[in-house]
Amino acid sequence: MTDETIQPGRLVTLTYTIRDDVGNTLEHNDLPVSYIHGGPQMLIGGMEEAILGKRVGDEVEVTVTPEQGFGPHDPALTFTDDLDNVPEQFRYVGAEVEMQNEQGDARSFFVTRIANGRLTVDGNHPMAGKTLQVRVRILEVRDATEADRQGGPGGTLYH
Repeated sequence: MTDETIQPGRLVTLTYTIRDDVGNTLEHNDLPVSYIHGGPQMLIGGMEEAILGKRVGDEVEVTVTPEQGFGPHDPALTFTDDLDNVPEQFRYVGAEVEMQNEQGDARSFFVTRIANGRLTVDGNHPMAGKTLQVRVRILEVRDATEADRQGGPGGTLYH
């Protein structure tokens, strides 16, 4: 029988739910996501340490502070302008606006509010500044293959 505990270098497949500090679900993923434990993609907020040694079927919940997760909300990344100064294709909440600074660095901003003839965009991660409750359920633990090492996960759970 092989050791099915989570250890560095093992492929881990899991599902997760992220809630804010008052219990609102911010993200729920029933589709399994995989990563290599201890690899270049790291789980947020101490989650890797929390699941080390766990097995298939285990569920783990961790509180993630803004500093451990997506950082504090930076007000310098929030801008408001007159709606008339904004192209029509961006005049809806949720619209993604790509902006570039003087150095050529690009960042995505999202329209977060439209009120009183003004539009607000925010370049912070939507979970920045929030204390999060992250719950994962371990579905699979196995040795990582070379093909596993070539792929990479996506999603909020990763830094």
